[in-house]
Amino acid sequence: MSATPQQRRIARRLTAAATVLAAAAGVTAGALPAGAHDEPARHPGRTVDVQLLSFNDFHGNLEPPQGSSGTVEEIQPDGSKKTVEAGGVEYLAQSLRTARKGHPYSVTAAAGDMVGASPLLSGLFHDEPTIEAMNRLGLDVTSVGNHEFDEGRKELTRLQKGGCHPEDGCYADGRTFEGARFPYLTANVTDEKTGKPMLRPYTVWQHRGVKIGFIGVTLEGTPDIVNAEGIKGLKFHDEVETINKYAKELDKQGVKSVVALIHEGGLPASTSYNYNCDSPGPGDGISGPITEIAEKVTPAVDALVTGHTHQAYACTIPDPSGTPRTVTSAASYGKLYTDTTLTYDRRTKDIVRTSVKASGAVNHVVDRIQPKAADMTALIKRWNKLAAPIANRPVGHISADIAGRGANAPESPLGDLIADAQLEATGPDGKGGAQLALMNPGGIRSDLAFKASGGEGDGVVTYGEAFTVQPFTNMMNVIDLTGEQLITGLQQQVSGPNAASPKILQVSEGLTYTLDLTKSGADRVVRNSVKLNGVAIDPAKTYRVAMNEFLSGGGDGFPAFKDGRNKYVGQSDLEAFTAYLKAHSSADGPIDPPEAERITVVKK
Repeated sequence: MSATPQQRRIARRLTAAATVLAAAAGVTAGALPAGAHDEPARHPGRTVDVQLLSFNDFHGNLEPPQGSSGTVEEIQPDGSKKTVEAGGVEYLAQSLRTARKGHPYSVTAAAGDMVGASPLLSGLFHDEPTIEAMNRLGLDVTSVGNHEFDEGRKELTRLQKGGCHPEDGCYADGRTFEGARFPYLTANVTDEKTGKPMLRPYTVWQHRGVKIGFIGVTLEGTPDIVNAEGIKGLKFHDEVETINKYAKELDKQGVKSVVALIHEGGLPASTSYNYNCDSPGPGDGISGPITEIAEKVTPAVDALVTGHTHQAYACTIPDPSGTPRTVTSAASYGKLYTDTTLTYDRRTKDIVRTSVKASGAVNHVVDRIQPKAADMTALIKRWNKLAAPIANRPVGHISADIAGRGANAPESPLGDLIADAQLEATGPDGKGGAQLALMNPGGIRSDLAFKASGGEGDGVVTYGEAFTVQPFTNMMNVIDLTGEQLITGLQQQVSGPNAASPKILQVSEGLTYTLDLTKSGADRVVRNSVKLNGVAIDPAKTYRVAMNEFLSGGGDGFPAFKDGRNKYVGQSDLEAFTAYLKAHSSADGPIDPPEAERITVVKK
């Protein structure tokens, strides 16, 4: 039986390499207030509590994330720690709906990366399923994140405004994608020609006389971590300057209560979601970029909802006036949500904050023992039916969980496996002639779980699971690098933009070196320890190095790789990964987790 047009469109989506759409001409939208009509209060009082529910970095995880990507760590009353399975939009929607009960003033906001780097169920359909789910669960507003630019500004505009995909069309007869009912805020992302924000810079939520302004920004360093083609014609501005600018504009409009949605985050001292990061004092248990931002953002902003680092925290950091202010993040993948109480003063039209206590904020687990939201179950079932012929195709076998995203070491077993797959796809026996391969850790989006979220527990790896691990489908490149350039690139893992939060590349078999954490900066990569097949790297010699196109373009803070020469473009990284799984595993001979012993770590 011949394939239907719809099946052919889906097939093209899978087999075609993911390319970033060309940037469109300047698209701007007026910053007009959104939300409910301003109605008089039924029971007016001096103050009213507004419930702010928030989350971040959902990344299209409609189904429960697999492996360690779908768990959170919880501190128990006795001080011990417990691992809790969490996440999945059926449970997130149910959690939010339950939380809203009894709260006549409730607004739901997010801090970016709702889409991008998504599992196949969403990514296969250009994240339309996720936008549809966010519409249904009642998201009111979100900032844009760096991953919203994965397919370029033109596609982000389509996700906001709606319409069928320009190449794949509509995915169901009679159904046109409506776009996001909530505004995406891009206050610090402007068109180079017009100087105006790409989409709205802010919006105003209104309910029964209460007005709260939301300003949305992404990290200023977005150009360093996304494909350059996707953001051509756009400029990314300082987060603090942008927020302060629009806080003043809101104040002139009479909006005194302001929340900043910031796709930039921090690093708490503990991995437990319920860790007290205000111990011993406000903000003492958190570090990273968000701390400096929080300390500089105008006191006119009453709360900061953050993201990007995929961490969990609910802290208070003093604003420039010394008054504590709530700064929160709800991990990632819909595993947590934050419930913050904002006390609104009707007379001043501002949020009440004192020098003693800021607004209360608590992170809650989106556990999987609660009932599922029936409408989300139906949504997942409908999209799964379209994806099933491709998603359920077996591509390999594993003997146990292979940790990747959640590995607690610089080198992960799955990282080694992916790097080996890329070397084999581009190696001496192929056209690329690669001698080694490097894989950026941020491109590994999940573990490979022996027992998948769907209940299968026989070690079968499906195409959908492989896609979840490597959803970007970046093209493989092989480039000439001198030994000096290679060593410099390895040193850039722990220096420059990556000094504060290292990005340790995953390496193919044969490449070894020592990472000495007792040292600082670039010196943490010991130069004379870098070897290929036991032989020290010669700074003057040329090596053929395989990596994805994102890395070869200098992405993730690796400018040394931009100087590579004699580029060869091969298959996509996903194709390389699935081909390796097929070639090296069977039901009787599954792949064992690699030992992850290629990088020797000297700890402090």
